[in-house]
Amino acid sequence: MFRGIIAATVTPMDRYCAIDEPSLRRYMRWLVDQGVHGVAVNVDTGEGPALTLQEQLRVLDVVKKEIGGKALVVAGLTGAGSTRATVEAARELERHGAEAFLVFPVAAYRGRPQSAEVVYRYHLAIAEAVSVPLIAFQLQEGLGGVEFTEESLARVFSIPGVKAIKEAAFDARKFADVVKFIRGNGYDVAILTGNDNFILESFMLGCDGALIGFGTLATAMQVEMYRAWTAGDFRRAMELGAIIQPLADVIFAPPVRDYRARTKEALVMQGVIAEAHVRPPLLPVDDRERERIRAALVRAGLL
Repeated sequence: MFRGIIAATVTPMDRYCAIDEPSLRRYMRWLVDQGVHGVAVNVDTGEGPALTLQEQLRVLDVVKKEIGGKALVVAGLTGAGSTRATVEAARELERHGAEAFLVFPVAAYRGRPQSAEVVYRYHLAIAEAVSVPLIAFQLQEGLGGVEFTEESLARVFSIPGVKAIKEAAFDARKFADVVKFIRGNGYDVAILTGNDNFILESFMLGCDGALIGFGTLATAMQVEMYRAWTAGDFRRAMELGAIIQPLADVIFAPPVRDYRARTKEALVMQGVIAEAHVRPPLLPVDDRERERIRAALVRAGLL
């Protein structure tokens, strides 16, 4: 279930920062045509924390109607202020067709020492309330996330409903340590890289798949790279990785928070979505940044 390329998708918006449903529909059909294994909606890439629950439900409705049965549909569970509110949101999202949840870290995790009990009980409450699998989420602090202790990971992986982890510390050493911890202790969870700064290398380090914002750009190449790698055609995988990674490095350049606006600009340039608006407090890119994105797309053969 959690293998291959799962694209963390943007939420197309119009000039009033309302959801652009015609663009969203075209975009989803385009992703399926690219061969993507799954999509993750209402996550960080899709400005999920800035969407109301009703907007998240509407996005999910549109996505399910367009690609239901053609690709896995993961919904972001961004946290709703309390465990009870998050559980209620999860139940509603499941009713609207979510097939798995990416469980975002919440503010209660922060601070030192980390409370493994808080992390455990939050995931447990969600797992007991829904019937679909959960993906735990280790995210770099630069994007508002939290890195888990081994004690927290062990407690979370003891929950039967937790079937995968997205590891996105953007640090190869930390990623390798998480892979070693999971494999070395025999935990039956899939490892999804969220590290857009070393995509192919994540597979070399032992992940099962990728759930990444960059998965929505150069998608067909990433799918081919994954298939080549799993088939043992390492030369072809590395050829594709050498094309893909320089573009990813432009999209995820500092400040990383701007990757959402950059991704939308790239999708507009390719004619996939109509406009590149992001919801404030996020800001659009300037003309110089836009030209860097265009040049990177040209170098990758996508324009």
